Amino acid sequence: MSEIGWQRLHEAARLPERVHANDAGFDLYATEPAMLGPGERQAVGCGFAIALPDDMAALVLPRSGLALQSGLTVLNAPGLIDAGYRGEIKVILINHDPTAAHTVAVGDRIAQLVITSLPAAVFAEHADLPDSTRGTGGFGSTGQSA
Repeated sequence: MSEIGWQRLHEAARLPERVHANDAGFDLYATEPAMLGPGERQAVGCGFAIALPDDMAALVLPRSGLALQSGLTVLNAPGLIDAGYRGEIKVILINHDPTAAHTVAVGDRIAQLVITSLPAAVFAEHADLPDSTRGTGGFGSTGQSA
């Protein structure tokens, strides 16, 4: 198990936590209030910084219930936190509800953080790439009948 350093930057900050022991995501909590009207976006602070090991990254993902119930989701999902970043963790929220505003209160669960290991990978240039079943088919190319 890897240890991730955590530093409180705001008195209302809460340690990211899993609701269930085998959950992939750690809940992130707002440390500042926000009001997002229809279509509006805002960065909402979580009040802490982390120190990830060099071979890890963190992904900020939406909470499915929040997205379904109110249309509030993470605009740049997934948000990427690199191992070298030491600033405050913030979540860029957007309100996709066409008519209703959404209020975020201090302590609300606003997103989830997933920690992932980074593979040791390098790019190598080749004159030709091996064939694949998909080939050069792009967006929407699978599942279409001829």
